[in-house]
Amino acid sequence: MNKTMVVISDSTGETANQVLDAVKVHFDIKNVRIKKFSKIIRREQIDKILNDINGEILIFSTIVDRDLLNYLIEKTEMNESIYLVDVLSYPILVSSKFFKQQPKFDVGLNRKVDQEYLEKMEALEFAVKYDDCKDKFGILKADIILIGVSRTSKTPLSLNLAFKNYKVCNIPILPEVKVPSELFQVDNKKIIGLIIDSDKLNNIRENRMAKIGLQLGYSDDSRIEKELDYAKEIMNKIGCKIINVTDKTIDETSNEIISYIDK
Repeated sequence: MNKTMVVISDSTGETANQVLDAVKVHFDIKNVRIKKFSKIIRREQIDKILNDINGEILIFSTIVDRDLLNYLIEKTEMNESIYLVDVLSYPILVSSKFFKQQPKFDVGLNRKVDQEYLEKMEALEFAVKYDDCKDKFGILKADIILIGVSRTSKTPLSLNLAFKNYKVCNIPILPEVKVPSELFQVDNKKIIGLIIDSDKLNNIRENRMAKIGLQLGYSDDSRIEKELDYAKEIMNKIGCKIINVTDKTIDETSNEIISYIDK
């Protein structure tokens, strides 16, 4: 079993340690490694931690610094073998709503959580709740709706945009699944269609299948062409903007979306 539980904190890490210890008692994890890192205040430190640990990683983070936390979230969301538990953000968000107060963060470096931070956490919560069409009614509430075939970076893009305070839902487009009618009830300017070159998509899916040890028609050329053709047909029917993400980074696509939405 090549698994590691990791504590990462920009302070002492005691809170994250306690959560990790509370979780451990519920599982048989005798062969799981445990590593603890405190006083993490730079991106380079996070990069070193993630690069030095092999296999699957479960991170318990109590990082307070918003930029550093966002960096950690982005790094983990782009790697399917890393799982992140953000110990503080969601409890603080809910408590803030309950007390109708803006929270004060006196952890380690005496940082304050301002309204922008709370809005960012709400957007992140929204992106997780309405990821992959878990609830189609998110379409009616979202600032931005991403549609596209599988492996066109819909989830990482949703999270990237959430960091920039946009509430995003994403909808997978499959020939066998009926498109939600709600897509035709909202302003089509809010909808962004994501496409990708078939060769690149084939490579991405084959790598994905190799990692999880499966061999399915998921990466067949004919299947990919069918999915892409159907997705383009739906996008044209909606009349939404279409972005080819083949040679774009997440940030480049995100910035292009924001420029289009806000103009």
